[in-house]
Amino acid sequence: MGVRTQEGTTTVAQATANGLRGAERVDFILHRMTTAEKLGQLNQMAGGQQIALNSRITDVERDRVRAGGVGSYLHVAGAAFLGDLQHVAVEESHHGIPLLFAMDVVHGYRTIFPVPLGIAATFDVSDAELAARVAALEASAAGLHWTFAPMVDIARDARWGRIVEGAGEEPFFGSAMARAQVRGYQDRDLKRPDTIIATAKHFGAYGAGVGGRDYDSADISERTLMDVYLPPFLAAAEEGAASFMVAFNDIGGVPTTANKALVNDLLRGEWGYDGLVVSDWNSVPELLNHGVAETRTEAGALALLASVDMEMTSGIYASDMLKAVEASPALQAALDAATKRVLMAKDRLGLFDAPYSYHDPVREAAAMLTPDHRAAARRVAERSMVLLRNDSGRLPLKPQPGKVAVIGALAADARSMIGSWKAQGREEDVVTVVEALRNRLGEEFVVYEPGVGTRDVADPAAIAKAVATAEAADVVILVTGEDYNMSGEARSRSDIGLPSPQKVLAKAVLATGKPVVTVLMTGRPLDISPLDSGDSSILLAWFPGVEAGPAITNVLFGDAVPAGRLPASFPHRTGQVPYFIGHNPTGRPADADLSKDSARYMDIPITPAYAFGHGLSYATFEYGNLQLSSSTLAPGDSVSIGVDVTNTSGTNADEVVQLYTRDPVAQVARPQQELRGFARVRIDAGKTKHVTFTLRPEHFAYFAPYGRFETDAGRIDFGIGAGSDDIRLTGSFQVAGPVIADGPAAAMATPVSISEE
Repeated sequence: MGVRTQEGTTTVAQATANGLRGAERVDFILHRMTTAEKLGQLNQMAGGQQIALNSRITDVERDRVRAGGVGSYLHVAGAAFLGDLQHVAVEESHHGIPLLFAMDVVHGYRTIFPVPLGIAATFDVSDAELAARVAALEASAAGLHWTFAPMVDIARDARWGRIVEGAGEEPFFGSAMARAQVRGYQDRDLKRPDTIIATAKHFGAYGAGVGGRDYDSADISERTLMDVYLPPFLAAAEEGAASFMVAFNDIGGVPTTANKALVNDLLRGEWGYDGLVVSDWNSVPELLNHGVAETRTEAGALALLASVDMEMTSGIYASDMLKAVEASPALQAALDAATKRVLMAKDRLGLFDAPYSYHDPVREAAAMLTPDHRAAARRVAERSMVLLRNDSGRLPLKPQPGKVAVIGALAADARSMIGSWKAQGREEDVVTVVEALRNRLGEEFVVYEPGVGTRDVADPAAIAKAVATAEAADVVILVTGEDYNMSGEARSRSDIGLPSPQKVLAKAVLATGKPVVTVLMTGRPLDISPLDSGDSSILLAWFPGVEAGPAITNVLFGDAVPAGRLPASFPHRTGQVPYFIGHNPTGRPADADLSKDSARYMDIPITPAYAFGHGLSYATFEYGNLQLSSSTLAPGDSVSIGVDVTNTSGTNADEVVQLYTRDPVAQVARPQQELRGFARVRIDAGKTKHVTFTLRPEHFAYFAPYGRFETDAGRIDFGIGAGSDDIRLTGSFQVAGPVIADGPAAAMATPVSISEE
C-alpha cells in the first residue's frame, strides 16, 4: 500500500469522511499536495497506441501512479483493466486521487456512425446528439471518462484533411452541431457513469491553416476569428463542455498552446470558462519548433501561464518544470489553478465518491454493438446521405432492377466505410455495400467487380473487366471516391479531385451508356466533375459507418428517402477552394457576365458545383404563405418568420427548411449569406407543415470596429428555401435601433416551431 495520512487513509478519503464535497474537497486535497504531485496531476501519458491500447501500462507506469506522477492516460480502454489501474491510484497512492482515462471517440466507440462531416449532413441536431450519446454509452462502459471530441473547427478549405472531423464551413451551423454533441456525450449529468467529458477542439482557429495544410499558421483578422472561428467554441462552453483542447497551429505568429490572450484572458476571463484545458499531442514541446521557446522548461512555462492545464504525452510539466515553478510565484499560482481544474473535472465525474463506477465488465460486454446501437447507426447513416443529382430520375431503383453490376473497390472496402478515427470499430462489424445488395436482391442478381482501387495504377485489364461487367448488367452501381486514409489528420491534399485511378474507372464505366447510379464515398468535398455527366444520379454517402451497406441500399431503393444537405460546398475544381457562402461581397462582387471585371475565376462558374445546404429528394416540396410577424425589430423584441411547406409528391419524406439572412449596409462589409435557422421536418405526401423561426436583434451581431459585438440599425434581408442556392421566398425587415450584444450572432441558437396545417 502507498503512504497514508496520519488517520490511516488517503487524503481523498479523509476529505470525504470530513463531509467535504465539490470545491471544498478539492481545496482540501490541493493544499496537502507537494509541487511535484501537483505537476503529476497535469501529466497525461499515452498508455498505449491507437492500434495497441494499454500496451505501455507496465510496472513502471503503475509505480508512476503510486507516486502521484500522472493524472490521466490516453490510448487505454477496458473496464476490468482500467479498474485495476484505477485501484492503484485510489488505494495505493498517497492522496488516492483517481485517474482520468481518455480516447479519441470521435464518431462512435465500437458502433461506428458516419464520420462527423456526414453526421452534420443530416442537418438535424438530434442525430448528432444521438451519435454522441451512443458513443458515450459504449466508451463509458469500456472504462473511459473523457473523449477528445467534438471537433468544432470551422473548415472552409476542403484541402484540409481534418474537415472530415467537423461540421463544415458555416459558423452558425457549426455552433448548433457543437451544442448537440456536447449534450450527447455529457447528457447534462457527468456524475452518471454512462456519460463522458466532451472536449471542444481545437481552440481557436485550427481550421484556418494557410493553404488547407494541417498544422499550418492561421493568418486571419481578429474579426474573422471572433465572428467565424470562435462561435462554435463559445456555444460548446455555454452548453457545458467540460474540457477544451488547444490547437497545434499559431494565429498570427502566436501558437495557441502558448496564447495567453486567447486561452487565459478570453476563454477563462471574458467567457468565464472554468473547465479543463488540455494540450494536443506533444503540442507543448512543439513550441520549440514554433520558435517561441528555447528549452522544454520555457515551453512548459509558456503553456502553463497561458492556462493549459493538462499536458499531453511529452511529460514536460512533470519532468521539466519543478525547479522553475518553485522559483516563480506566477508559475506556482498558475500550477495551483491548473491542478484545481484537473481535480474539479474528476469531481464533476463523481470519481472521488465512486472511482470504480466506470469499471463493470458485465456492463461493458452488454453495451457494445447492440441491436439498438446498430439501428441508430443505420438511421443516422441513411439521414446523412445527400442526393447531389438525379437528372433522369434513376433513383430510387425499382424493387427488382434486374441484373446489378456493382463496380468499384470501395463497395467492398469495410475499412473505408468506418472512416478515420475508428476508436474500437472493427472491419468485421461492417456490412458492406456488396453484402447488403446481395442480401436484398440475391447473389445471382448482383455481380461485383472492383476494377481498381484508390491508390492503384489503373490496370487496363481490370478496367476492361469492370466495363464488360457493366455492359452485361441492367443497372450499374458505381461506388467511387476517396478511401478512409485520404482524409483526416495529416491528410491534407493539394488536389481534391477524384483519385486518379477512380477517375479512369468512372469515365470508362460512364462511357458504356448503361444506366449508372454513382455512390460517392468521401470525407471531404471533392471536385467530382468526371461524374457530372448530363443525366447523372449521384448519391453522396460519406464514410457511413458499420451499417454502411444497409443504409446505402435502403436509400438507393427508396426505403429511406434522402434529405441530407451539404455542410460544406463542393468546388468545380480544386483551384476554386476555399469557397464558402459567408464570403463578403467585395467592391466588385462576382458576376456571371464575363465582360465585367469582378471577383471571380474566368474559367469556371462563379457558383460552386454544389453549394452549402444543397440536397435533393425523391419527393417535391412547395413553399408558400410567408408570414412576417412585424416589419420592425426593436431592441429587446423578436420577429417571427413563418412559411408553409407542402409535400406535393406521393412520397413521405423529410425537407430541410433553411433561413438565410444578410445585413446589406453595416459598419463593415458583411457576408452575402449567413445561415440563421434550419429545421429538418417530416412531411407526409400531400401534407403541409408551418415552420416558424424566431429572431432577436442579437442574431445579427458581429465584431464591430470598437472591439465589441454590435447589431446595426437598418434593413435585414432574408430568404427561406431548401438550400443556400435554392431560396424560394424572400423578404426584409428593419432593425429599429443599434444593439450591443454579449457575443457573436453565430453562437446563438434560433428557436424553431413546427405546426400542422
